[in-house]
Amino acid sequence: MIKKIVPDPPLPCTSTRSFGRCDAGHDPLFTVNPNISAEDALVHVALYLRSAYETGYKALDYMREEGRGMFWSNLHAIEMAEGVVEAILDGIESTPPPTNRSSQA
Repeated sequence: MIKKIVPDPPLPCTSTRSFGRCDAGHDPLFTVNPNISAEDALVHVALYLRSAYETGYKALDYMREEGRGMFWSNLHAIEMAEGVVEAILDGIESTPPPTNRSSQA
């Protein structure tokens, strides 16, 4: 097995990004903070997706039968997004940290 001489570059950090869809004619109320590590941001995304799925699943109890099929497709989309984020996090966490070659000598 050949050792990599050049380590992988670090993952990027977040940039500032406003969000919030209320269509009230004013600027968005919320902002993603800059310089949050990609891994930390993805952990939060995974938590938000899990919460959205669980809340949606509970909401099914209060829906009429006609709308439940469409809502199930929403829940499946959330579940797929959560699966992708979790797979990315698994990949990040399973990558060994870079080693300092000068300390190995």
